[in-house]
Amino acid sequence: MTTPTIRPAGSAPSPLRFETKIAVVVRDDLAVWQKLNVTAFLASGIAHAGDGIMGKPYEDASGHDYLALLREPVLCYAADAGTLTRTHTRALSRGVPTALYTADMFATGNDDDNRAAVRAVAADALDLVGLAVYGPRGIVDKITKGLKLHG
Repeated sequence: MTTPTIRPAGSAPSPLRFETKIAVVVRDDLAVWQKLNVTAFLASGIAHAGDGIMGKPYEDASGHDYLALLREPVLCYAADAGTLTRTHTRALSRGVPTALYTADMFATGNDDDNRAAVRAVAADALDLVGLAVYGPRGIVDKITKGLKLHG
């Protein structure tokens, strides 16, 4: 389970540091709508990586309920096709929960066809446009080493 590092009482505010990390890597040559779409799909996959990854539902002061979100920040990176393939290889070799999105999935219209498109291609031949990983901070740092934050 992921636990944040808590600051001592009375100390200056600082961001929480989780023992785990979520990283999304999207190919840098996609159209903006594709980058956003791929990121959203990958985040939904990471939401299933473990029991402790989701926070609690939200409620506003008017009593309206909202869905729970991922409980820790998501770092978004951009990469070219070759770097994305290298990152995928690193993730697979470390056995961390990984979500992926391939170029073939843009041409499908449903989840069944998406899975079939991925199943038809060997891991080293996938035309990746994005991937997301979740795991211990140090391992995710090794997987994403050398990547630049998106933006």
